[in-house]
Amino acid sequence: MAQDWGHNYTEAATAAKKEHKLILVNFSGSDWCGPCIRLHKEVFTTDVFIKVAKEKLVLVNADFPRYKKNQLPANQQKINESIAELFNNKGIFPLTVLVNSDGKIIKSWDGFPSSIDDFNEDLQQTIQDNL
Repeated sequence: MAQDWGHNYTEAATAAKKEHKLILVNFSGSDWCGPCIRLHKEVFTTDVFIKVAKEKLVLVNADFPRYKKNQLPANQQKINESIAELFNNKGIFPLTVLVNSDGKIIKSWDGFPSSIDDFNEDLQQTIQDNL
């Protein structure tokens, strides 16, 4: 991935408060969810997304791989499960959630966007309206 995705929501919230940014949490299944893989390859690598992310966002990826060879360490699995309890209790993949540093959900997008440009525009507008 072209930018830094963290894996700890608590650290992200602290950084977001300090840096006056919002948090973008992405729930993915990196080894089984086709739309999740496409999201990371086709949306999160666009120049527009990368620029917005660097300036306005703290990124968190909560990954839920299924294959044994890709399993995350137990402590990271627990962290991801706790993030899912906060923002993805229905188990939707992919799910991208924009939250403020206090953990309030501002907006969420489920699935792969029908238009990458529309997603990036929507994200930018939502950030502008909430920062």
